[in-house]
Amino acid sequence: MKQVVQNYKSGELALLDVPVPACKPGGVLVRSQYSLISTGTEMMKVSEAGMSLLGKARSRPDQVAKVMQSVATNGLAATYRKVSGKLDSYTPLGYSLCGVVEQVGEGIDDVVVGDLVACAGNEHALHSELNWVPKNLYAKVPTGLSPRQAAFATVGAIAMQGVRRGEPQLGDLTLVVGLGLIGQLVVQLLVASGARVVGVDPDAQRCELARELGALACGHPASGEIDQAVAELSGGHGVDQVYLAAGGASNDPVELAARLARDRGRVVDIGKISLNLPWNAYYEKELDVRFSRSYGPGRYDPSYELEGRDYPIGYVRWTERRNLECFLDLAARGKLDVTPLISHTADFAKAVETYRALNEGELKAVAVLFRYPDAPPAEDESVVSAVPAAPIVDKRTDPLQWLRIGFIGAGNYASSMILPHLAGDERVLLTDVVTTSALSGANAKRKFGFVAASTDVDALLEDDQVSTVFVVTRHSSHAELTRRALLAGKAVFVEKPLALSEKELRGVVDAVAESGNNRLQVGFNRRFAPLLVEAKNQFGPRVGPASVRYLVNAGRLDANSWYNQADSEGSRFVGEGGHFIDTVSWFLGSDPVSVYATGTPGNHDLQVLLRYADGSTATISYITSGSTAFPKETLEVLADGKVLKFDDFVRASVFGRKRWTSSRLPKARDKGQQAELDAFITALKTGVAMPISLDSLVSTTLATLAVHRSLETGAPVRLEQ
Repeated sequence: MKQVVQNYKSGELALLDVPVPACKPGGVLVRSQYSLISTGTEMMKVSEAGMSLLGKARSRPDQVAKVMQSVATNGLAATYRKVSGKLDSYTPLGYSLCGVVEQVGEGIDDVVVGDLVACAGNEHALHSELNWVPKNLYAKVPTGLSPRQAAFATVGAIAMQGVRRGEPQLGDLTLVVGLGLIGQLVVQLLVASGARVVGVDPDAQRCELARELGALACGHPASGEIDQAVAELSGGHGVDQVYLAAGGASNDPVELAARLARDRGRVVDIGKISLNLPWNAYYEKELDVRFSRSYGPGRYDPSYELEGRDYPIGYVRWTERRNLECFLDLAARGKLDVTPLISHTADFAKAVETYRALNEGELKAVAVLFRYPDAPPAEDESVVSAVPAAPIVDKRTDPLQWLRIGFIGAGNYASSMILPHLAGDERVLLTDVVTTSALSGANAKRKFGFVAASTDVDALLEDDQVSTVFVVTRHSSHAELTRRALLAGKAVFVEKPLALSEKELRGVVDAVAESGNNRLQVGFNRRFAPLLVEAKNQFGPRVGPASVRYLVNAGRLDANSWYNQADSEGSRFVGEGGHFIDTVSWFLGSDPVSVYATGTPGNHDLQVLLRYADGSTATISYITSGSTAFPKETLEVLADGKVLKFDDFVRASVFGRKRWTSSRLPKARDKGQQAELDAFITALKTGVAMPISLDSLVSTTLATLAVHRSLETGAPVRLEQ
């Protein structure tokens, strides 16, 4: 299928062939009929992509702050790879469409195949022939409303949420600043609610359109005409609410709002503008400044948008979906008319040309729609991208000797830390990449040279030509995908954790026993880190028991991180803790026999005590409340009159009869991914034992899971294989 994408690094726009998204539970697969270009939000994104790197940084200072924090935590080289990879990727465009339900996912009972629905979301209602849309981001289109009008539902919901935040009452005098797409819809909604509307925009045509849609007066902000109209209509008191629907860096809109608002009036920010509030003006009138967050309550909440958990109507009357439904109802009953806003309708095949015309000013428009072909999909379209596989140009001369690798998942970690190493390895051929997002598969195929991209896991696991599978998906799917791949006779590299429960772990172990296939590796990369390996060699063999202290300054998670979804994805320590337990066990040369853990309620800080058969002990302090300026990982090992000190993959020292210190700082924090992958591929190519034994993988996973059992019981947990 085809989808509009943009490369944020180069600014390139393309109509790309991508795999059709899978129809996952909790949502529907929708074939687009019309999708709407937001001439404000989308064109701002298109314009930003054409900026220099410095220009991009100036436009997104929030992202610059994240990059600088990543440099402090992970080093310059790793951050550069990650940022470059994200910039040099295709990103989707679009967030408002109308289409026909083509497939219904498990758990959906409010629509059926063939229903017309309006869809929302910048990850789900894209300019694409097919989209998977979760339950709370679509709404059934009322009978009689055309798909062209229904395609406006998302921007209609944005305008509606802005109006709700202003709380207009019958007879209120309101000012709408900015008469683009959102502003024109705000005008109509205010008129429909019984308010009187005055509009402001420097474009005379947009002012005329707003008057046709019910505004009492409209004009240029600097003309004086609006000041006079507000004074006459309000008896000199000023407007009750100001709705800021403009964009840009000018501070004029907020200054205009202060001048024309009445005492204790409301100012509602809907657009993305400068908000350098003139303190005296806002203080003297005690103005109430409010923000309107996108489509309404539920926005940015994964449990609402992705998991379909609705808010009780008695507590939250107007959610994202209810705003969509309300807009569609008003349009169907003729209370809103979006037809005058449609400046241009373009065939979807002309999407790139349309964007260019808008960006260069050749096409001046309030709203532009893409019209899609109605042709049914090919029988195999839901599985593999329709684009022919690009010819493989490679220096390798013996294809029979290639290790044919398929990937399930191609997210940030896989794209920055795993795939760059494999793409340059002459021993492997990257055959298939399977993702739930069509665009992420297309990006991986383009950047790393996969032969094909699809959304069909079953086809990959059933492909006899693929000998090795990498599982780099979310944690909740690791164990089941690993189990299935082992039973299919594949060698498996799975990112940690191997399992989220002992039951899942037992399923993996049983699959090894049933199939006789033990070619399994978990992504415990730290034991392969060159600096740590060198430090262990300098420390030398042990005679007596060791005391180990491992401080992990993990830091806080972003509120929206999926690592916070403990119910479905496991706790944060279950996801990460195996790294540190494996590192200690590798250094000591044995697996732990017991685990005892204590924690600080509410902030996820943990102290984990591991005991080993030879009397060695290890304390892992997993701290989320520390300073971001402090190194992330520090390790100390004391035994036989010697001390090893390891500082965050940057410097290491051994204190004994002679002191050894790593001679120079490395160019980057090498946490062992490349050496780990090399060892894994070498084992598969030569038939030698896997780099980490199955017993050790199982023991580390059991120890990680035992941490939470110990927290619950308050007692040590003895480990048994």
